[in-house]
Amino acid sequence: MKFKIKEFFKIEKKPLKGLMAMEWVMFGYLLLTLLVIFFCYTKVQNPNAMIWGRIHIAVTTLLMWAVYRMFPCRMTRFLRVVVQMSLLSWWYPDTYEINRMLPNLDHVFAGWEQQLFGCQPALLFSEKCSNIVFSELMNLGYVSYFPLIVLVTLYYFLKRYADFSRCAFIIMASFFLYYVIFIMVPVTGPMFYYLAVGVDDIARGVFPDVGNYFNFHQEMLPTPGHTEGFFYQMVVDTHDAGERPTAAFPSSHVGITTVLMWLAWKSGSRRLLLWMLPFYVLLCLSTVYIMAHYVVDVIAGLITGTLFFWMFYLPTKKMKDK
Repeated sequence: MKFKIKEFFKIEKKPLKGLMAMEWVMFGYLLLTLLVIFFCYTKVQNPNAMIWGRIHIAVTTLLMWAVYRMFPCRMTRFLRVVVQMSLLSWWYPDTYEINRMLPNLDHVFAGWEQQLFGCQPALLFSEKCSNIVFSELMNLGYVSYFPLIVLVTLYYFLKRYADFSRCAFIIMASFFLYYVIFIMVPVTGPMFYYLAVGVDDIARGVFPDVGNYFNFHQEMLPTPGHTEGFFYQMVVDTHDAGERPTAAFPSSHVGITTVLMWLAWKSGSRRLLLWMLPFYVLLCLSTVYIMAHYVVDVIAGLITGTLFFWMFYLPTKKMKDK
């Protein structure tokens, strides 16, 4: 153990001089959205706060790069990844600040859902399976999202360090590509849209176009499930902390976790893959159960997650950490 800990702080023989690939991706997204803010300055609700937020992120990233350059080792490289992943909690609600300028498209997706299934699965799922055991399993699946990201990232850092930067790049590039889609396709998901329209109308198959309603409203339905559950309360706390009417299509929860499953498979660790599998299945089901997504969002998440993984994995075979 002492040897391994010492390795984390050992000065690298060939330190990375520039930014990591995942940091370049972040800067690309930052500049893209900054241009959108400038061109739509009078339409964006909080342009100055969004601009200053981007400046702070850019400065933080450069400071982390400077720390690594002063002390280039595995641990400072790891901290650069940790900082960028933690900043995702800022980038996610930021998508709402941009896509709220566009007319909502939930009526289209709810209509597709009705055509495919003859009902709204998100409306019926929790009603049909409301006992505390099933509710807690669903909520456990949903809250396992971030722990799974941490698990895969740590596994590559500790067990497959040669592929650590590649792993971080694939995860972060997938996140930012989802954020671009969320900006372009403003869908809020059932928990917001059903409340805006009225559950009774939704049950009757009425899906009106709410236009710019979500530009000024962020109210959502109470999280379905057994309210006395431990994991239920964790989901509620997560939603209260920063949920916005954005990012429903495709489901990034499903998409990113699909990317993580591919990374687990590529790690060569059967134990890691099998340990993650039940949480992955629960998570895919839970996104519909708690009304965060339509089933079509989940299907799109499965498809795009696989597509994004291979799109970023194949061109990065030479991305090795020494």
